[in-house]
Amino acid sequence: MAMQMTGEYQLAAPREVVWQKLNDAETLKSCIPGCEELNKLSDTEMTAVATTKIGPVKARFKGKVHLTDLDPPNGYKISGEGDGGVAGFAKGGAVVKLAEKDGGTLLTYSVEAQIGGKLAQLGQRLVNGAAKKIADDFFAKFAAVFAPPQA
Repeated sequence: MAMQMTGEYQLAAPREVVWQKLNDAETLKSCIPGCEELNKLSDTEMTAVATTKIGPVKARFKGKVHLTDLDPPNGYKISGEGDGGVAGFAKGGAVVKLAEKDGGTLLTYSVEAQIGGKLAQLGQRLVNGAAKKIADDFFAKFAAVFAPPQA
């Protein structure tokens, strides 16, 4: 089952700062929903472990993340694939672009993902809704990294 999503976020930080955070394993780990581990193997490769629940299926995915098409500080493509055991597999990628806008940075993304196994049997509406929520949660947490601290 294939899915596509797009979105954008206005971030209150310079493009170079956003770029640095997009390449920081600790920042990414704190933003990825259900992420238990994110280990940087090189500047373009990481391994990850994340637990997610889609409908009645809860799965612990182990996988690899690759950064390609690097164009600092304008963006990159982030790709990954994970194995969730009996629950199935997930793989996909996102093109992330950064542009200066309104004294901050406009982050736009376009995600393509595929799932298989038990997860794919849940029904496209349920899976698409869950995938959109995971993407929204990630980018909302990432945007919060740049929000001014509350008094």
